[in-house]
Amino acid sequence: MTRPHHDPRAPRTRTEAADATPVPSDGPRPLSDAGLTGTARAWLDQALDEAAAHPGGHGPISVWELRLAEAGRRCGPAHADAARVLILRAARADPDALTRVYRQGTADERRAVLHALDHLVPGPDALPLVEDALRTNDTRLLAAAVGPYAARHLPPHAWRHAVLKCLFTGVPVAHVADLARRAHGDAELARMLGDHAAERTAAGRAVPEDLHRVLTLTDSTDPAAPPPGPGAPDDAHCPAPADPHGKES
Repeated sequence: MTRPHHDPRAPRTRTEAADATPVPSDGPRPLSDAGLTGTARAWLDQALDEAAAHPGGHGPISVWELRLAEAGRRCGPAHADAARVLILRAARADPDALTRVYRQGTADERRAVLHALDHLVPGPDALPLVEDALRTNDTRLLAAAVGPYAARHLPPHAWRHAVLKCLFTGVPVAHVADLARRAHGDAELARMLGDHAAERTAAGRAVPEDLHRVLTLTDSTDPAAPPPGPGAPDDAHCPAPADPHGKES
């Protein structure tokens, strides 16, 4: 593919340009760090060009959706997550397209959709996808579900249950975006954590260190701290996405 001349200090390809965009620490690695081969980079550059030229949906399936399915084979499993997120962003996938990919895709493609939500959906329209992921026991899907989009939009009651689900399934709470801000001063979360710790102790099971870490974050000694998240501090009327002891749907 022929590309115009440009400043040599600028990124040389679409892939490299995308690498300059900050990526959350709990998300896919930037491709500049992943070290794609020349063949894989050429494929991804073409896929990004196609997605940008034909965004949204065209016919029963868009060309960029086919590229999502190819990403693992073309870029390798270590780089496929980041490649899929870049394709979704280049396609400017809207909530309808993201929902279609999520519902019809593999677990890897679903994870990419969850990682891309914060870049593509400004409002809470895609929360049903997060809630669906939180009902599973797929730990990689859970880790993607509690990223920046959930931190921004998940109501307090559902967010608390998401934190409990992470503790129950062994997903490190380091994956929970904006944890310190949302947990701060949350007395209801502290109560739920205490109940969970008591249940584990009564059953003769160890209490995970992550539980103590989150419990410490619920301390409300700083009166200037921001509120725990969107909505009322204890939105008891918002249904939780899943009981932490629930089964995979």
